[in-house]
Amino acid sequence: MEENKYPPPRLNEFRNGKIDLNSTMKLLDKLQITFDYIHVKHVFKKTVDKRKVPTINIEDFRAIYRTIVHRPEFHELFCTYSPNHKILADTELITFLKKEQLETEANETTALEIISKYEPIEEVRKRRQMSFEGFIRYMSSEDCWIFRKDHRIVYQDMNRPLCDYFISSSHNTYLISDQLIGPSHLWGYASALLKGCRCLEIDCWDGSHNEPVVYHGHTLTSKISFSSVIHVIDKYAFAASEYPIVLSLENHCSPKQQEVMADYLESILGDKLLSSAIDDKVPTELPSPEALKFKILVKNKKVGTLEETILRKGHDSHGETGEIFEELIPSEEDEADEKTPIYPKTDSSKRKYEGRSSPPPRKKPKMKKIKIAIELSDLVIYTKSQKFVSFEQSRDTQKCYENNSIGESRARKLVKHSAPEFIAHTTRFITRIYPKGTRTNSSNYNPQEFWNVGCQMVALNFQTPGVQMELQNGKFLDNGGCGYILKPEFLRNRNSTFNPHKVAGESSPVALSIRLISGHQLPRSNLSKTNKADPLVQIEIYGVPEDQTKRQSSVVKSNALSPRWNETFTFTVQVPELALIRFNVEDQISLAANEFLGQYTLPVLSLSKGYCNIPLFSKAGDNLEPASLFVYVWYY
Repeated sequence: MEENKYPPPRLNEFRNGKIDLNSTMKLLDKLQITFDYIHVKHVFKKTVDKRKVPTINIEDFRAIYRTIVHRPEFHELFCTYSPNHKILADTELITFLKKEQLETEANETTALEIISKYEPIEEVRKRRQMSFEGFIRYMSSEDCWIFRKDHRIVYQDMNRPLCDYFISSSHNTYLISDQLIGPSHLWGYASALLKGCRCLEIDCWDGSHNEPVVYHGHTLTSKISFSSVIHVIDKYAFAASEYPIVLSLENHCSPKQQEVMADYLESILGDKLLSSAIDDKVPTELPSPEALKFKILVKNKKVGTLEETILRKGHDSHGETGEIFEELIPSEEDEADEKTPIYPKTDSSKRKYEGRSSPPPRKKPKMKKIKIAIELSDLVIYTKSQKFVSFEQSRDTQKCYENNSIGESRARKLVKHSAPEFIAHTTRFITRIYPKGTRTNSSNYNPQEFWNVGCQMVALNFQTPGVQMELQNGKFLDNGGCGYILKPEFLRNRNSTFNPHKVAGESSPVALSIRLISGHQLPRSNLSKTNKADPLVQIEIYGVPEDQTKRQSSVVKSNALSPRWNETFTFTVQVPELALIRFNVEDQISLAANEFLGQYTLPVLSLSKGYCNIPLFSKAGDNLEPASLFVYVWYY
């Protein structure tokens, strides 16, 4: 038989045997191709049912192997470039790479590297050729992923001020469930850091025996010690990225326990803690991620200025406290206290104004006094928390090392009514957005609308799966997953006229075409007793409002193993620098309802060109390998 001239390697030991399902899986494992057990089991069962015996022979195994591995869409492509339909010479592989994969630089060296990496048959490899077996392995590999290879490493300029970057940020990092009664857990910090998160939140309260604790105040969430949190951060800080971490302290401790916090930060983090300004100079602009590599910064309220901190260097401030006064702004319903969950309002507020046509005129603003231990205050260098009042006030009085936190509701209004002013603000100052207090179930808002105006720290509940976290994970795949992404020039330039609501003439649009070819070993439907699903694919673009769109493929009935679509979708993306693309695979369980099977999200400008694999991830963010989509991508 012609197709057995190059059989899958290392099958001899099973040549005469009776092969059961377990041995089939072991054999497939030896061939270094990943398989989904459910799909193999189903194809094996069909073969066994036909033979009416519980085992198969080597010929049956070959047939199972071909059913799953020899994908017709790969074979069609292979035959287009292989004149004899059996072998690709290195020159033919170069032609394929240049013409189909748009790798204009491809040469003999490129081809030989691919052959030596993926061709399993030694005699073919020695002849500088590639068999269909090698071609399958190459087309299924990470080298053909849809996510650009050159974006999988840090490739952006890391020498610009911190405010020029989007920074991966987590909200209430200690919570692993809801915001009211769920557990606080150290794993929240470890898992966020392992995902490349660079801004963590620590909610600090006075604990017994002078030991500060971390939990969601005024709720029944459990407590963990502040020192254990800092130990975990010390352990995992730079596991995923060497760029700086910001510890955003939501500080409710007495000055005495604030000193304990300062002591733990210094003793546990040691040299990693940034405890003084670089060269003891007050900056005119923030330092860069590169200058702060392997450093941990404390974000907290601060007494006085950075100049005063520098002058106090070497002075023992133990027992000293300072006071700051902040205006309480009653209109900020979700920000009066970020940490106080908002319970449903009663009618008492309505009753106050009964008989009056409007609320009374606003009185002189109330001020609240906050006491801060100087020892903790002096650890705040480039990330001083500053109450946000207005864009005008920030522009006139705010220093470059002062940052603002704005709740999502107020921020959304500012995006809607004052987007250009918001952008002017974020070109100068780090701005953190956080979820409103009513999100007691730890739900998330859409981060895209805040990235569109250049907000650096768009904090999400990392423990809550869903589209919002998929956008977060997709965006921060870029730049080697280091947690810092350089903002587009129009969000860094202080004279920018960019407005996400009016993008005409302000951007360089991209014409994008995606041919959805097929799926491979997709997860089965929850309703299926075998390996079936009725898959469809939704392709969604997230970005400025004009770019938001969703397209949907047809439904392929009863096929999760190898559905074929061959459908082309075209998009014009107005602001590609801010756009994300999401491939969402669903199972149509009725005309009215679909069930999620897997998804993949990435920046539009990180798309590879040519034939690509799209790996699929579960709701929880786990890789569903070998489940994937196969597409052809083209854009200009």
